[in-house]
Amino acid sequence: MSDFDIAIPSGVHQLRGTLTTGDSHPGAAVLLISGSGPIDRDSNAKRIQIAVMSQIAAHLADAGITSLRYDKRGIGESEGEYRSTGLHDNIDDARAALAALRARPELDADRVFVVGHSEGALIASALAADPDLAGVVLLAGAAENGKEVLRWQARQIAPTLPKPVQLLMKLLRQDIARSQARKLERIEASADDVIRIQGIKINAKWHREFMAFDPSQALRRATVPVLAITGSKDIQVNPADVSSMEQIVPTPFVGHVVEDVTHLLRSEPGPASLRTYKKQAKRALDDRILAIITDWIATESRTTNGAGRDHV
Repeated sequence: MSDFDIAIPSGVHQLRGTLTTGDSHPGAAVLLISGSGPIDRDSNAKRIQIAVMSQIAAHLADAGITSLRYDKRGIGESEGEYRSTGLHDNIDDARAALAALRARPELDADRVFVVGHSEGALIASALAADPDLAGVVLLAGAAENGKEVLRWQARQIAPTLPKPVQLLMKLLRQDIARSQARKLERIEASADDVIRIQGIKINAKWHREFMAFDPSQALRRATVPVLAITGSKDIQVNPADVSSMEQIVPTPFVGHVVEDVTHLLRSEPGPASLRTYKKQAKRALDDRILAIITDWIATESRTTNGAGRDHV
């Protein structure tokens, strides 16, 4: 496996990424798009290192599949300002990274895939209308708009809070869902890219665009095969959305809800809870997830076989 640092021009900004290749070069390649938050090309943030994309890149390289992952705007070595960057800016950056990957002379432009995790899955949904792609993979992706996703998250997370916190909130007559709804209303009513809520700077532009973005509409316009994988213990995205996607996507679709897997794509035998995330991050991605991704890409790549594909 070899890693190469590359520059990715995107508008007035220059992003930086890592091109990872295996020992063999069959020509197929994958653009890897990380999830939300100030995370780098490997899917790592200062507070938690989840390394989703670096692990997927290594697994793909073992199968002889090249991949490109990149730092988000304003993060790591990429230019720009993270807090003022919107979801649509992130989609533009992904398109720029896709163009940079396709331009590599050692790769087959007809066999380029996109793999996105969480927010990256939303971006991959937006790219699924590109008929020149070989396919997209949605990891922990949503089928509803961001506002509904955030409401669903609040309902799942509240019961997982420590009992003393739940008791305190009850005594203070506070409700997570109602409290979050008030914050979302403030963000929706705002016009600035960045605002403060309870003293904390919030990327309001991204939140407004995320809440309004409807992945189901993007997926209805898909022109390429789609693979969707979500863990049964995901409490940030509804696992039932995989079935919804199957009804929406007009192209060949494969969906998996993997037992005991969380939003971090790790196996978790205990109850689903955000409190276990730091422990989960120390473990490797679930082998089943990695196998499904690599096997599907290898199969679709052979189907395309470098000669282009007539997509339904």
